[in-house]
Amino acid sequence: MNSVNENDLKKYSELAEKNNFIDPGRFANYDVKRGLRNSDGTGVLVGLTQIGDVHGYIVDENEKVPVEGRLRYRGIDIKDLAEGFLKEGRFGFEETVYLLLFGELPKKEELDSFNKILADNRKLPKSFIEDMILKAPSTNIMNKLARSVLAAYSYDKNPEDLSTENCLKQSIQLIAWFPIFVAYAYHAKKHYHENETLFIHSPDPALSTSENLLMLIRADKKYTVEEAELLDLCMVLHAEHGGGNNSTFSIHLISSASTDTYSAVAAAIGSLKGAKHGGANIKVVTMLDNIKKNVKDWKNKEEVSAYLAKIINKKSFDKTGLIYGMGHAVYTYSDPRAVLLKTKARKLAKLKGKEDEFDLLNLVEELTPLVFAEVKGSTKVISANVDFYSGFVYRLLGIPEDLYTPIFAIARIAGWSAHRIEESLNGGRIMRPAYKHIKNPGKDFTPLSER
Repeated sequence: MNSVNENDLKKYSELAEKNNFIDPGRFANYDVKRGLRNSDGTGVLVGLTQIGDVHGYIVDENEKVPVEGRLRYRGIDIKDLAEGFLKEGRFGFEETVYLLLFGELPKKEELDSFNKILADNRKLPKSFIEDMILKAPSTNIMNKLARSVLAAYSYDKNPEDLSTENCLKQSIQLIAWFPIFVAYAYHAKKHYHENETLFIHSPDPALSTSENLLMLIRADKKYTVEEAELLDLCMVLHAEHGGGNNSTFSIHLISSASTDTYSAVAAAIGSLKGAKHGGANIKVVTMLDNIKKNVKDWKNKEEVSAYLAKIINKKSFDKTGLIYGMGHAVYTYSDPRAVLLKTKARKLAKLKGKEDEFDLLNLVEELTPLVFAEVKGSTKVISANVDFYSGFVYRLLGIPEDLYTPIFAIARIAGWSAHRIEESLNGGRIMRPAYKHIKNPGKDFTPLSER
């Protein structure tokens, strides 16, 4: 790809910034719902859903009141769902996919049948690996995942059929393929960009989704039952989160235009890739590394608080002012996914001899709301979200950072698929919010020779 001359690029950038900047005060003047948020931080109501219920506050006499977080899949509390399959010593992701897609928990024979369908659909089409993955390896697995999804369109004999039956068929196929896309994209990157040996293992129809993923990404194909169970739980916790999160809203938005499944899912992957969404789990572990390097005594609350203040003041780490993994658009006092994962993270850290790192992360969680309130003079309630602990868990499991956000996508394709079907059945109109034009009117065209 030819590059643009540096001087030209600087000039173009200055022009673009100058002619696209809008005074932030003007958004308030026109009561623009920036980020589709109301002035009190609540989301603008744009739809209805029966799939996921994300509850983090109540509105009492027009005031937002924080409450403990709650997450329900099709009416079932996520805690009850997780405890149910964990107590029975089963993997829960496939059962969760069934619940999200079809609206009810499967009977044993229904779950066995669904597991077989997923297993039978995991193998990629002939030549797909070579032509669509190995010939154009990407340095970013999420980018390659999106391209693989778009490429899958070419292997579908009926890609434009928008019927519920066909959308379900495509969704189930993508749910089965996502772990394979991710694993092969990862190995292609390691081989072509980092000069490591290329490993391409075939999926095992007898294994669960989490077992297959661990087997596929590791050169020796080895994993423990405990590792697979914890990864399975992470995937269950990431499978769905209501219709308003950025990537799921992308599915609703793109699907409202009556486009194909592959285009809609690829758009959602692009959303999830962002550091403010699915990419936050990587940011948490890199932030933790940064804190470890710059704080001498990890148990000293004053020293940790002082460094957190520097991060919030945009003087340290990536200078965005963000404590990644802390705070959420809906949850206030707690994120139920983080609560469940924190318990598992503590046990795993003890097992792996990483209790000191867990304690530091726990201290950051404890101190961030206090430091934020002091620095910003804010009374906003802040708690850890699921990303705060998921990246740490993946690291303890020996999963490379390249795969943190792709694992999120492997899980969330379940929720995306359910929401696409819901939008197709109930949406009816293409989404078309308004943007008010504020440029000074009446500017005349100037002939080229007179400019």
